[in-house]
Amino acid sequence: MTRRKSAAEVFDALGERYEELFGSVPEQVEALDWLVERLPAGARVLDVGSGTGRPTAEALVRAGHAVTGIDVSAAMVETARALVPGARFEQADVRTYVPPAAGFDAVCSFFPLLVMDQSDIAAALDRMASWIAPGGYLVLATVPGDIRGLDIEWMGHPVTVSSLSAEQHLRQLTAAGLEVLHHRTSSFVPADPLAGPEEHFFCFATRPARPA
Repeated sequence: MTRRKSAAEVFDALGERYEELFGSVPEQVEALDWLVERLPAGARVLDVGSGTGRPTAEALVRAGHAVTGIDVSAAMVETARALVPGARFEQADVRTYVPPAAGFDAVCSFFPLLVMDQSDIAAALDRMASWIAPGGYLVLATVPGDIRGLDIEWMGHPVTVSSLSAEQHLRQLTAAGLEVLHHRTSSFVPADPLAGPEEHFFCFATRPARPA
């Protein structure tokens, strides 16, 4: 039986190749523009699954925000530190990461939760929601579907993936105290047959500000 690879192993191997294929998803760029328009000056932003730091951390730093990126891949963290020196990056797992006490004005999560099981995905959504300060935002994207422990080959690597459907994401975030502002699905075809076309689910949510 072929050993399935962890997310850290896959992304250590992919390195900047991942950015070449997935660094210019149009809807992700639009989501970042949406977020930048709404953040206060110098906002504290967490980029979960920060990869090479581009486009997410780079765009947010360029807009003047204080960005922390976390990623399970040591190679990705090293690359991000070189490419986006204005942000802070650390090797960490969303399932065990300890945020600062003040939390964040926004959390971005673009496709980092797929190489884990469904219960961990749900727990990660709860954790990320809890890190958002009142009035702050969550912007996330994933490949949706009620998928449990599916063995696939992705970019030439054997991995086991899971996900939640769009409806499950919405229920989970609402139960975690967030207000979903809007969401949408789209299709993306990477420029490499090893990746294959994907359906993407984008969700924009906020933690309501405390009453005055």
